[in-house]
Amino acid sequence: MRDSLLGKKRLFLFDLDGVFYKGKETRTKIGGSRAVRSLREKGKKLFVLTNNSTDSVSTVHRRLVDFDIPVTRDEILTSGLLTAEYLRKKHGTVSYFLVGEKGLDSEMRRAGHTRTRGDKADFVVVGLDRSLTYGKLDQASRLVMEGSSLIATHTARLYMYRTGPAIATGPIVKAIEFATGRRAVVIGKPSPLMFRLALERGGCAKAEAVMIGDQVETDLEGARGAGIDSVLVRSGVDTEPRGVKVLAAIDNVDDIVPLV
Repeated sequence: MRDSLLGKKRLFLFDLDGVFYKGKETRTKIGGSRAVRSLREKGKKLFVLTNNSTDSVSTVHRRLVDFDIPVTRDEILTSGLLTAEYLRKKHGTVSYFLVGEKGLDSEMRRAGHTRTRGDKADFVVVGLDRSLTYGKLDQASRLVMEGSSLIATHTARLYMYRTGPAIATGPIVKAIEFATGRRAVVIGKPSPLMFRLALERGGCAKAEAVMIGDQVETDLEGARGAGIDSVLVRSGVDTEPRGVKVLAAIDNVDDIVPLV
């Protein structure tokens, strides 16, 4: 059985929205407590690998603690955190114009970067922005056309809102790219970069890892592009793997327990 292959995996990468909980303003727990505890008992490694850029790592950690999901702060890799760390590693500390929310701004500042609201910035940094205005899009586009580099936390089309799928960061990034003719560096899923960073932190080869997620386009396709196996959880955006070969398709994240 393909399911038996899960027992050989050393590193488990979990999506967040649509897997552990759903909704942004009002979150509802889906599962995760049994899965995480079972993996710990078996000596497995794990990371939460999420495109969420609206919350800081600290905020995500507090929420998981409140939901009795025993993930440590160091096991949470958000697209905001990895974007901030990528910029610092590749370019040192930079100035940035933000299209995004408080969580992304917090991670950027924590990494030593400087936010600007003026006419110049080294980078335009894009995440989900639920207060997006035409003026903000226009200024971001003008900065890129005048020489700022463009970096995106991710380019997913949708995320799992409490009432169903909602527009995510991808359409915002595409608007700026279309206006400027410039392509963004993309950190989060489905970019293989996020998966490579997780493998480096986990000290595991790609064959030793598995991605557990609810979206084909980001989680499953992203994992496949990085050479990593995946499991579909039907509690979020997608209910079928749509042509992507998966090790298992389960209704709830805790259903993974007997498969490992």
